[in-house]
Amino acid sequence: MSVQRIASRYARSLVSLAAEQNKLDRVAEDIRLFQSLVSNRDLYLLLKSPIIKADKKQQILDAVFNSKLDPLMSAFLEILVRKGREAYLPEIANAFMEQYKRLKHISTVRLTTAAPLSEETIAAIRKKLESSDATDDVIELIAEADPGLIGGFVIEFDGRLYDTSVANKLEELKREFRDNLYISQIIAR
Repeated sequence: MSVQRIASRYARSLVSLAAEQNKLDRVAEDIRLFQSLVSNRDLYLLLKSPIIKADKKQQILDAVFNSKLDPLMSAFLEILVRKGREAYLPEIANAFMEQYKRLKHISTVRLTTAAPLSEETIAAIRKKLESSDATDDVIELIAEADPGLIGGFVIEFDGRLYDTSVANKLEELKREFRDNLYISQIIAR
């Protein structure tokens, strides 16, 4: 069975159990905490290691989270470690957040601009996105600056990409000139 399929199934189980117990938002907070901690390479490698025994992994997870997690989340982690599925925890966490956002109608939008934007501009963009039919009710906006864009912006959400950057326009022009047979024949002479 594929990793994505396993992760999706465990995440779906956790979402439905958390929703049933009215702890969905609390478990989502725990998952975010887990994701921030698992970004540490050592913890990530520990979870993925087939050499380290399950009881040792459980002790380490207990020490790292030190009763910061909801009992439901702690029990879930314990079950995964006991079943030998702890290596899939990062993928399960990602799948949980996808399902949680879908259930709560949250769109994650990544906005990349050539220069940092002011708070007023970001608020105006957020308002425009919220009124759009293309996004969900709630917008989680991640604003980044990339000077390589030269100008314009790039918006990514729900597998869509809107690229109005100057760098992209220049690349399109370059492709257009390269693929234009008439111009390439003139240049060749």
